[in-house]
Amino acid sequence: MDLQHSDACFVKAYPQETTEAFLDGHVAALKFFDGVPLSILYDNTKIAVAKICGDGRRERTRAFTELVSHYLFRDRFGRPGKGNDKGKVEGLVKYARSNFMTPAPEAASFEALNADLERRCRTRQDERAGQHAESIGTRLVADRAVLRSLPAVPLEPCEKRAGRVSSTALVRYRCNDYSVPTAYGFRDVLVKGFVEEVVILCAGIEIARHPRSYGAGVFVSDPLHYLALIETKPNALDQAAALQGWDLPEAFQHLRHLLEARMGNRGEREFIQVLRLMEAMPKDVVASAVTEAIRIGAIGFDAVKLIALARLERRPPRLDLAAYLHLPKTTVRTTAAADYAVLVPEAAA
Repeated sequence: MDLQHSDACFVKAYPQETTEAFLDGHVAALKFFDGVPLSILYDNTKIAVAKICGDGRRERTRAFTELVSHYLFRDRFGRPGKGNDKGKVEGLVKYARSNFMTPAPEAASFEALNADLERRCRTRQDERAGQHAESIGTRLVADRAVLRSLPAVPLEPCEKRAGRVSSTALVRYRCNDYSVPTAYGFRDVLVKGFVEEVVILCAGIEIARHPRSYGAGVFVSDPLHYLALIETKPNALDQAAALQGWDLPEAFQHLRHLLEARMGNRGEREFIQVLRLMEAMPKDVVASAVTEAIRIGAIGFDAVKLIALARLERRPPRLDLAAYLHLPKTTVRTTAAADYAVLVPEAAA
């Protein structure tokens, strides 16, 4: 985005040219300038223009209508195929390509790249553009004096699509499948596609949040979404596709071995119940509780749950080991000389 009077610019990079990137770019730019221009000039991108009417009017897309209504600026459009109608923007593209993107920048992530681009935009404000005697930053002060104030709450920069949960608890969005809890099978949902996330809601309640995938045919799952179903079929624990590659601390696998060694098939079910604690508690809290339960020898779902709750409530855990009938009983008494008789060979006796 480029301000006409001051030549102040804002540049941000995105993985793809999408509706959510278009909206996010506006939200970020208006925050950067700390105000809303009275009008903004656009080309005839399909993201903003659904149809060009015979009299020259533009029929806005739903997303663009929400943007204009939220920030209350006047939208203007250049003539189709007439790049000179928006020459300043074309000039900004050429400037940014030559000065910000040449040589091609290297960054660990889009977040890091965009932080560098924003820094470059601020640095540019110390320069002069064209024949102006004043710097871009000085003229930006005059621009900001006439900008409309930002609304109290920024626009939510996402594409909204209706969807339906499949029989395998998946929702499709832009050629990729995202998981939801199995309890929501066959339900109608609303998918919000952000630049970095996909959020799924049912009846206005958020039921899933995933990192955004820009591939095609990708299965994006949260193992926690399938644990309720797997609890009814414990033997599927090692074969479930949604659980493959789940990165869990080593203490969880140690706990599973101890549970199965002491309780057999029932131990596998208790291990799944321990995993389900992460549906309501942070992963690190449950992992810490598992480690502590192993340390004190209280091997069971109830012990892990009590320890985790105690940590959340910031109190010491109070465990009654009498509730764990499968644990071996411990008897402590004073040692007698006769106790050593078992060490003497029968022949010597």
